[in-house]
Amino acid sequence: MKIIAIMITKLAAFGLRLIGRGGSLPGTIALKIDPNILQKLQMSGPIVLVTGTNGKTSTANMLTEAFLADGKHVISNRKGDNLLAGVTTTMLTNADLRGRIKADAAVLEVDELNIPYIIKGLPVSALVVTNFFRDQLDRAKEMEQLISRIENSISDFKGMLILNANDPNVVRLSDAAKHAKALYYGIKRCKSSLIETSEASEGKFCPRCGSRLHYRFYQYSHIGEFACEACDFSTPPLDAVGEVVSIPKRTFLYDGMSFEAPQGGLYTMYNCMAVLCCAKYFGVSQEAVNQGFANFVVPDGRNETFTRERQTLILNLIKNPTGANEVMKVIEEDAEERSVLVVLNDNTQDGCDISWIYDTHFEKLLSTSTKHIIISGTRCYDMALRLKYSGYDPDKLIIKESLSEAVEALFDCDGKLYVVATYTALQPVRTLIVNKIKGGKS
Repeated sequence: MKIIAIMITKLAAFGLRLIGRGGSLPGTIALKIDPNILQKLQMSGPIVLVTGTNGKTSTANMLTEAFLADGKHVISNRKGDNLLAGVTTTMLTNADLRGRIKADAAVLEVDELNIPYIIKGLPVSALVVTNFFRDQLDRAKEMEQLISRIENSISDFKGMLILNANDPNVVRLSDAAKHAKALYYGIKRCKSSLIETSEASEGKFCPRCGSRLHYRFYQYSHIGEFACEACDFSTPPLDAVGEVVSIPKRTFLYDGMSFEAPQGGLYTMYNCMAVLCCAKYFGVSQEAVNQGFANFVVPDGRNETFTRERQTLILNLIKNPTGANEVMKVIEEDAEERSVLVVLNDNTQDGCDISWIYDTHFEKLLSTSTKHIIISGTRCYDMALRLKYSGYDPDKLIIKESLSEAVEALFDCDGKLYVVATYTALQPVRTLIVNKIKGGKS
């Protein structure tokens, strides 16, 4: 069955490439033929899984680039097919018919819900965890449920945990993985750090004893330096610690060397530190990591920049309060006059529960620098109501049920243009933007 499953996967993947498509269908077929196919693969190099609520795509791709810059042959699911079927597709298309994979390393982005399946199916060398935030409730469930599932799946894990030391919900994984070792990364207190925060926070209570956590400072949301008031749970000593030089210039220091993050925002520097910590464990040089950051191609909708004549447009994906709040900060910090398009969908992949928009600080858009706000998407009127509650004059809102009309309206605006879109809206709006820039009608 193993040979048949691998052969069918390769043929299906080849057929999809011929028609210009990819995706996880080949892996879905393979798992139907042999549900245990991943356990039958052989690979001598390390297998690294990258997971977390936010930042896993960027972190996995930057880590892949670092390994490549260090001269290693790496396989990776770069395009983000991070469910069981997508990971299966990646592994089987790189295997021979006997199930042998010839590569120096595999770097796999994995959806949090799929960690239990992947980590049981592959000989994982290291698990990198970026953060845990409240996500789409109807898909990812309540955060405590999600973390508990991961904790159960790593109870007998014997590899290396590479954990964000500034997230108590990530640090707790080391308690669950009694047979694993752990390395911790984080970032020192900086100018933007806060003593108190009003952002949505899931790090208020100790995961060991339930007492309140005390924070010396917050970086964003519940990310910061913490300690329990009743037990010894606290931010662990850092094995890889970054020091912010300038968030606007995206520069930070690590181990005496200067680095430039390939994207803006403090959260991106955390992704970079995850890469540097993992690179330290696997003996990848800091020079190779720096080159990897330079070679990194920004994924679609992650501070992605477009230019058209004299206009600049920045596209960002938003999918939960913490990630959206970080995007709001980037927009707020931009002093240029701007217009903003917000696209809110409620399809299955977005999460049908859109209550998270009330935990997102859209108020940061409401400065004198923002000249127009355009709303679109399947829940455009809910988004308009949210902005009305924030104090924005509803008569100034431009509501376009048609996404193409919304993009046209945005390009008619002066100043810098920003687009923030939920998951299923991202590629449609991106296609319209690209077509408009190429000279066609959106």
